[in-house]
Amino acid sequence: MTEAGSVYILGAARTPIGSLNGSLSSLPAHELGGLAVREALQRAGVKPEQVSEVLMGQVLTAGCGQNPARQAAMHAGVPKEVPSTLVNMLCGSGLRTVVLGAQAIRCGDASVVVAGGQESMSQSPHCLHMRSGVKFGDSTAVDTMMKDGLVDAFHSCSMGITAENIAKQFGIARAKQDQFAAHSQNRTEAAQKAGLFAPEIIAVPVPSRKGPVTVDKDEFPRHGTTVEALSKLKPAFVRDGSGSVTAGNASGMNDGAAAVVLVSGKKAAELGGTTTPIARVVSWAQAGVDPSVMGLGPIPAIRSALSKAGWTIDDVDLFELNEAFAAQSLAVINELGLKTSKVNINGGAIALGHPIGASGCRVLVTLIHALISTGKRKGVAALCIGGGMGIAMCIERVN
Repeated sequence: MTEAGSVYILGAARTPIGSLNGSLSSLPAHELGGLAVREALQRAGVKPEQVSEVLMGQVLTAGCGQNPARQAAMHAGVPKEVPSTLVNMLCGSGLRTVVLGAQAIRCGDASVVVAGGQESMSQSPHCLHMRSGVKFGDSTAVDTMMKDGLVDAFHSCSMGITAENIAKQFGIARAKQDQFAAHSQNRTEAAQKAGLFAPEIIAVPVPSRKGPVTVDKDEFPRHGTTVEALSKLKPAFVRDGSGSVTAGNASGMNDGAAAVVLVSGKKAAELGGTTTPIARVVSWAQAGVDPSVMGLGPIPAIRSALSKAGWTIDDVDLFELNEAFAAQSLAVINELGLKTSKVNINGGAIALGHPIGASGCRVLVTLIHALISTGKRKGVAALCIGGGMGIAMCIERVN
């Protein structure tokens, strides 16, 4: 049974996550997004013409053309009469679209919303400001991936420095970070070998000179990762001997997309036997923190979302927390008092990768499928966000 005033998730799917300049790098973000949207609709049993609106998150849009969300929707076969909106809340973009979709449904503006995120970090360009001309000398190209996605706008430091700040503030040693990273890699390796990600992933055909190549597995995980191997990596951001954040205990730069289909309880009942809800959106919250320690954002966001849901930490069966960095992940887990056995049970972004505009919906899709596969009921998805924010959502699996 569905409740008329509630918001339900009917379909949830994602592409594999590709490495930087890897297997998915030839596909623009909107094509990846379009594939995720099309698959989510198929799984939901919803026709494209039944959609009220498409909302997609994307951070790196330089040179992508007008409104990549609209491009993704059209690529998925959604009719031209259905509007589309692009959302940029950095790493939270893909989950913020789900929040906006749920709000639209609750206030009666929509009955079916496709929400998700997409990113091709591989195709983010370098740019030059030439509008006023260059009178004399060289001109430097700016890496839009760094400028628009990975550098704090307030302190002009990389996201890695914010993780270093957290490590120092909370006394999180390099060894602890490497242990966490190795554990994430090992969990993901086990999950991949057991086929646990297969139900959430759609196969992506990638053109090549020898014909289409099918990509159906996450490319970024490094099987066989050990703490010993990670301990040999040099700090990537602070090189004066005090740094602890490395390429091995941080998330990657990646390509991918994810999408979910949201409906009102009334619409779900109208659809009848054509589809069955898989989860109910219970609550959500956003919060702000000091940009210099942006990785702490999930702490107040999760607390607020739980309060709105009327849940306690112990009520939650599974947490899917985006692993931007091991340092910030450990700070969130420790401050909230989470049981590690409930957090990212199949590994997280340190192993899987972090296509920034897509990750918000990706963690939600992964959480939904983890709840289904384990038979658990209540889950929380959350992410830290550059600029000093956090976002969280509570969901409940529907039998």
